[in-house]
Amino acid sequence: MIPAVRRLLRQPSAVRFTLLVLLVAACGVLLLVVPRPDPSELPGLADRLGGFTPVAAVLGGALLLVALVPRTFITLASGAIFGPFEGAGYALTAALVAAAIGFTVGRLLGREFVAARVRGRLARLDGWFARQNVLGVITVRLLPIAGFGLVSYGYGTTGARLLPFLAGSVIAAVPSAIGYAAIGAAVTSPGDVQWFAVAPAGLGLIAGAVLVRRLWRAERRRRTASGGTGGR
Repeated sequence: MIPAVRRLLRQPSAVRFTLLVLLVAACGVLLLVVPRPDPSELPGLADRLGGFTPVAAVLGGALLLVALVPRTFITLASGAIFGPFEGAGYALTAALVAAAIGFTVGRLLGREFVAARVRGRLARLDGWFARQNVLGVITVRLLPIAGFGLVSYGYGTTGARLLPFLAGSVIAAVPSAIGYAAIGAAVTSPGDVQWFAVAPAGLGLIAGAVLVRRLWRAERRRRTASGGTGGR
């Protein structure tokens, strides 16, 4: 077993993939042990930062998302600091930056290793990711399967294209960004909760149904094509 591991680790792609796994694991550990600030205390911090607050919110939010902090917390904090609509805008910008960073890291550290080893159904799934358009990314993003940062890393290891991934990531984040920013704003201004705060509800279930239907149809087409080829 150990000689096999040693041979594997002599491959540069395996070393890079190991670094990716260790990075994700380290972020997960930090997420468990580092306490999160109370969103109600964030407006005071923003006052101390002055004009640098928007830049700090975007860059800090992006780094926290890459470190696997849930996007819900980032959006709540943005809403508490900036209000519902402006907070949603900054949260979405942070999500865009974080998606680009996570995808790039996953692509550089994990894609070569994964591409060389996927077979059978996994290869077909990888091909599905490679053919995805913006709607496919939106559907996956809305599924409650993993956090924002982890999905970004994972997408980077697939054959997915960057631009559809970024566009789909931001579009999928819009409803929950508006909803959670409104809730965050209500922490400091209780009268600011609006009807759109309920927008995130049910989107994950809808996305799950759409994704299952798309995968089922793709598998049925593949089997039909294979049957036709075998008949010749």
